[in-house]
Amino acid sequence: MSKTKIVVIGVGAVGSTTAYTLLLRERTDELVLIDANENKAIGDAIDMNHGLPFLGKTKVWAGTYEDCRGANIIIITAGTAQKPGESRTDLLKRNISIFEGVMDEVMKYNTDGILLIASNPVDIMSYFSWKKSQWPVNRIIGSGTLLDSARFRYLIGERLHIDSRSVHAHIIGEHGDSELPLWSLANVAGTPIDISDEDKEEIFTNTRDAAYQIINAKGATYYAIALALDRICTAILRDEGSVLNVSTMLQNYHGVSDVYMGVPCIVDAQGVREVLNLDISEHERELLHRSANKLKELITSISM
Repeated sequence: MSKTKIVVIGVGAVGSTTAYTLLLRERTDELVLIDANENKAIGDAIDMNHGLPFLGKTKVWAGTYEDCRGANIIIITAGTAQKPGESRTDLLKRNISIFEGVMDEVMKYNTDGILLIASNPVDIMSYFSWKKSQWPVNRIIGSGTLLDSARFRYLIGERLHIDSRSVHAHIIGEHGDSELPLWSLANVAGTPIDISDEDKEEIFTNTRDAAYQIINAKGATYYAIALALDRICTAILRDEGSVLNVSTMLQNYHGVSDVYMGVPCIVDAQGVREVLNLDISEHERELLHRSANKLKELITSISM
């Protein structure tokens, strides 16, 4: 059986926590850390290696872009951090310039792996990565609304006093301010969720604004997104065919085309194998178009 390799580019709060999560769960045989601050990557690799006597046999090292060669998955978390009070879209132009250099280097050494994008604004960074690489869209995946959907399920579960793993509910669209909840499809074991409109509004508002709350409290979000990225990696490496709300290129998805957005997708060893065309309400369809139009306007503004 061939060895698996995951490369994490950018070992700030999100990247280092993601790498540590992958290490703890023994997801891969080889784990490579790359960062513009080489000493930070070296320090993280040494620190993780010192814990290997308590774990398995994962090989961890601080590498260079050449180590992207042969990687199954390349996770990109590089970029400038989101500041308190700053929207995800405010990050756009700063992070595009960073991604230019990252993508140029990755493509020198790897042309057949899967790119997993976590840098914000993630939908636009995923679109840019696809545009820049011209790889098949199934192999350029954004973390999308997977974390948003997890937050949504958690808050619904808390309100209903039900294990969040038994709640089936989706956030779709932009990973950001224009995302939308699919209340029409939310259920527990097939049973529609019976809560008031006021409660629904409060739950969604807390879902949408969760990142701002966390950033204001401690400067960055990283634990839950690391778990979300680990979940995507697991679906790919184990060829699971799991349904995950990742960001992918949409083509005539309820009339939305040519934009990356978070929707339920079947994820396996190919990356995104299939986009699930959910039966959403007319109001939800309108909100989805509004979200898509916002992203398209931003893409146009930077002339991709």
